[in-house]
Amino acid sequence: MQLARGSAVERQLSAQPPQSTVGGDVVIDVGPADAEGHLEPPAAGQIVLSVPSPEALAREADEVRRTIAGAGTGTEPLVVVVEAAEELREDELAAVLEAAGHASRPVILRILRDG
Repeated sequence: MQLARGSAVERQLSAQPPQSTVGGDVVIDVGPADAEGHLEPPAAGQIVLSVPSPEALAREADEVRRTIAGAGTGTEPLVVVVEAAEELREDELAAVLEAAGHASRPVILRILRDG
């Protein structure tokens, strides 16, 4: 998971991490933000899905699963982009983790900015 340094989600995860992030299966990478607080562009990865908010991940869990499963083979990680978020709930993260568990490539969840 990639987050902007100082973002609302970074603060939330530091204070109350979802259970699924505690076991070590999820790596949280806090990266630099630009002047507006947006996460800077990634160095690598293939964007396969972009949603406006994390609520869409839970609401469209089947679409998340189909998109990641249908991404094919390759060497770059698959990237799921969340445009804006104030928090990340367990059910929202679970949709991506479940799909990533069946993927042939690593999956990165990028949260670009505060909501």
